[in-house]
Amino acid sequence: MSLTLPTIASALRNARTLLEVSSESALLDAEILMGHAINRNRAYLRTWPEKALSAPQWEQFQHSIQRRGNGEPIAYITGKRDFWDMTLMVSPDTLIPRPETETLVEQALAKIPHDARWQIADLGTGSGAIALAIARERPRCHLTATDISPSALAIARTNAKQLNTTNIRFIEGAWFAPLSGDRFEIVVSNPPYIHPDDPHLQRGDLRFEPVSALQSGTDGMADIRNICDLARQHLQPGGWLLLEHGFEQGPATRTILDNLGYQQVETLNDLANNPRVSLGRWAQ
Repeated sequence: MSLTLPTIASALRNARTLLEVSSESALLDAEILMGHAINRNRAYLRTWPEKALSAPQWEQFQHSIQRRGNGEPIAYITGKRDFWDMTLMVSPDTLIPRPETETLVEQALAKIPHDARWQIADLGTGSGAIALAIARERPRCHLTATDISPSALAIARTNAKQLNTTNIRFIEGAWFAPLSGDRFEIVVSNPPYIHPDDPHLQRGDLRFEPVSALQSGTDGMADIRNICDLARQHLQPGGWLLLEHGFEQGPATRTILDNLGYQQVETLNDLANNPRVSLGRWAQ
């Protein structure tokens, strides 16, 4: 006798119950994973709740729910994440792009005239999220995106190809190391900035993300200090450096920028009203 396969609605109910133990967004998680399993959007799930799953769909959904129940991020299970106006490929080799990072993109775009033909650098590009968002909004600009991880760069290049974005060059190397002699009107970066003893590293999605892209030195500020220092050799006179950082790191980042001689230094809040992006202008 053949096995009766569950409907979308019944599978979602069971999955929600299973995920409520480990997730604060159990229903949303289940719906996203169901949509991924059947290759449909969430509206379809509500329109056709009594539609039975096929055997492959049911098997994939069960496997995805098991992975999510173990704490694995949704983005790594589905292999994609929405950012800005894009859907990006992601993997455990890249950080998962987050909404607060859109603040960095917004502040960079506010500095770049719409018809500019500037040279712009994105350091530690990961999935390419920041570079791609800026490149698509300012198509006359030329972006250079670096990352020390060849696996991350492979993801970024794939995203650029899928989005038909051609005004970015991707280069392997740490921060400015592969950019000797290059100068830019704007440098942006979302570097590692978490303190190595931060308990958040052992919670939630962070447990699965690459540690090298999360923590920095003994105080979480090593990469920020390094980038601020080296950027002075790579910014055009009047060029801007913009950095994402932790919500408590604004004062320390501003102090670094001030001490190195940057001007018009300030920290700006993200949509959750947390201090998130600090910037300064190199006028020399």
